[in-house]
Amino acid sequence: MQTLSATAHAQTFLCAKLSVPHSDGAFTGWFAVANKSRLLNVPAVIFPHRFFIALAALACFALGSRNLRAAQAYMIVDSQTGYVLEEQEPRQKRQIGSLTKIATAMVVLDWAGRKAGDLNQIATISPEAFGATGENNIGFQPGDAITLRDLLYAALVQSDNIAAYALANHVGLALESIVPAAPSARTTPVTIFVGQMNALAKQLQMERTRFLNPHGIDENERPYSTAADLARLTRYALNNPGFRFYVSQQQRQISFLRGGHRFNYLLRNTNELLGRDGIDGVKTGRTTRAGDCVILSSHRDPEIVQQGQQTKIFPRHLIVVVLGSADRFGEGAQLLTRGWQLYDQWVAGGRMADPKKLLDERRG
Repeated sequence: MQTLSATAHAQTFLCAKLSVPHSDGAFTGWFAVANKSRLLNVPAVIFPHRFFIALAALACFALGSRNLRAAQAYMIVDSQTGYVLEEQEPRQKRQIGSLTKIATAMVVLDWAGRKAGDLNQIATISPEAFGATGENNIGFQPGDAITLRDLLYAALVQSDNIAAYALANHVGLALESIVPAAPSARTTPVTIFVGQMNALAKQLQMERTRFLNPHGIDENERPYSTAADLARLTRYALNNPGFRFYVSQQQRQISFLRGGHRFNYLLRNTNELLGRDGIDGVKTGRTTRAGDCVILSSHRDPEIVQQGQQTKIFPRHLIVVVLGSADRFGEGAQLLTRGWQLYDQWVAGGRMADPKKLLDERRG
């Protein structure tokens, strides 16, 4: 038995918090400090003149706002209700890189659930999987045999493009006799599978999304989506227990057969924030056109409210979508902190939901 291993690069970011609650004191704000450290509380500075206090507050607020909004597009949403807590350019069409693999995984999982598909089925990796998929960190070769389950882990945990293509090819073959398709010389199992990805997008009212392949590579094609559409897709995906488990794994060993020999490989999750501040998923993405992207899900213990003789339980779960970032993990962490602050304010106000701020009530 042979073992292959992956390398992982971790990076953390330091935030400083300045706060004095009184009107004659300093101000409250968050700003990012590029350093590999932990979160620190920095005491506020009291200036002797109100002018300098106001000037310093304005400068820090501007810095904090710029950092929070450096991404090209983002959205913070309550996963339970679809209530949008904050957003920027939510309808802007953008390339999204490997965030595409969320849709890939859900087509596979939906097919397995509805058609009694077995995720222990063995898929054979075809030569076509290596055509335009870029890097090959796992070291797959044409003819390798691997279960669909391990391909899902490879695609979702380590964002492997070859695994995503192999999933699409295998499930697309199974769908050929089920899904009606117009005869065409260009119709392949993968194009049939991608058609199902777009059918899922239509079902979820992702009206500004177009998938063109199962991995999100955009060198020769221009697939696109939006922050709002990806929030819809992520809410749907997180309702699937299997998907939730896959994306929560910080590492996972998979195995595959080659020429009668079994190879093991230890996957490491590309989401550097996983396991911090309640973050339990979801996915990273990156291409030159897309920039750095990440979708985070974070949970807190449910809120239990006693109302007379009734006990109500409110799940607390946020989704943060960040697209086109220069610092996806730093910005994602800041937006998540901001999201929980907004969530607490929303709850304190009685969870009043403006229909215009509900994803389910919007179009596109």
